Amino acid sequence: MMETLKKYRAAGGGNCAVRNVLDRLGDKWSMLIIIILGHEGTMRFNQLHHGIGDISQKMLTVTLKILEADGLVVRKVYAEIPPKVEYSLTERGRSLLPHLEGLAQWAEANMQGIYASREKYTAGV
Repeated sequence: MMETLKKYRAAGGGNCAVRNVLDRLGDKWSMLIIIILGHEGTMRFNQLHHGIGDISQKMLTVTLKILEADGLVVRKVYAEIPPKVEYSLTERGRSLLPHLEGLAQWAEANMQGIYASREKYTAGV
């Protein structure tokens, strides 16, 4: 961990790998999409859209493009009419899955305490 901190300081924060990855995955939808694709496997756009529920088609498209650009998701287009497009995790995306699941489990286990701390803090401010 100290080695990571030294690299972060040496990079001035701007080129920090951790900050860069968290910036991409810290949005509202990326982690959820990766976890869903990790559990469900290959999915078509509409399946993914319905599986998430409250994401707009535009935001799903944008998020999938970002995940594809980072090499976490692969998009496969079939030459059919109507066009068929499927999304799945790459090897890199699958390697990230256990870490995201660990974070999700930690969040579930600690959320009530976090809410209580926030409430206590707000009451004292």
